[in-house]
Amino acid sequence: MRRATADDVPALVAMLADDPLGAQRESPGEPAVYLEAFERIDTDPNQHLIVAERDGVPIGTLQLTLIPGLSRRGSTRALIEGVRVHSDARGGGLGSTLIRWAIEEARRQGCALVQLTSDATRIEAHRFYERLGFEASHLGFKMQL
Repeated sequence: MRRATADDVPALVAMLADDPLGAQRESPGEPAVYLEAFERIDTDPNQHLIVAERDGVPIGTLQLTLIPGLSRRGSTRALIEGVRVHSDARGGGLGSTLIRWAIEEARRQGCALVQLTSDATRIEAHRFYERLGFEASHLGFKMQL
């Protein structure tokens, strides 16, 4: 596993788009918007865009965001987003490896809490996160802008 580079962006976007929800949200044919977003991520020290690779080919990714806050006695929390494993690499434990990496990195960075969201329709993903020790403790809300 390693930090993502701009050269990884097309493969990462392809993974984000390779499921029914991602296919509706992503536009792999518009690389400029993703490269611009990558630059914002790459220059922010609180962002960790990670790539898992096999034989030099990206097969998994996630983004870990560190969020300093006043709540919980001024603690920092970590947010895990954009977890994807290439369809050819699913079922081999890579998703667990990615999440465990994120948890350990959050600890190393001094975070008091690690959190994530998962679309309500992704029932298998919910079971996966619960097996890794996450609790469905909150109800989330979103508003498209």
